[in-house]
Amino acid sequence: MGFLSRLLTLIGLVLLAHAGYSAHEQTLLTSSTRTHLITPSSPLSPSSSTTAKATANPLLPADIIIEALVSLVIVSAGLVLGTEQLKPISWSEWAGQIEREGKARHPYRRLEERYGFWDVRTKRKEFADWIRGDGMGKVGE
Repeated sequence: MGFLSRLLTLIGLVLLAHAGYSAHEQTLLTSSTRTHLITPSSPLSPSSSTTAKATANPLLPADIIIEALVSLVIVSAGLVLGTEQLKPISWSEWAGQIEREGKARHPYRRLEERYGFWDVRTKRKEFADWIRGDGMGKVGE
């Protein structure tokens, strides 16, 4: 679902940008029409800028609000569809899953394969083989 999720996210972001631009244009349009309708010589208002700020409609039209909300839902759906599968919460389940998958996804593979370091697993196996063998009987000889 990589392509579908990216496409949904892109469409949602374009719609969100359009809603933001429409909201910006709407606020500019309403504020400029309010200041042109009020004259400074009006006896009821001392200054046109304070009256325009007081009488401007702070609400946006419903279609801009709906477009913004729909675009947020589309972007959220695209992002959720594009996420990877969640990892198990338990450490033992996660470690078992890594061991079953092999060394392809092992996160500590580089640490275990570094040259110049002592390989603990190999040395333990050699020691266990030595103990099981004739290693213990030949100490005093």
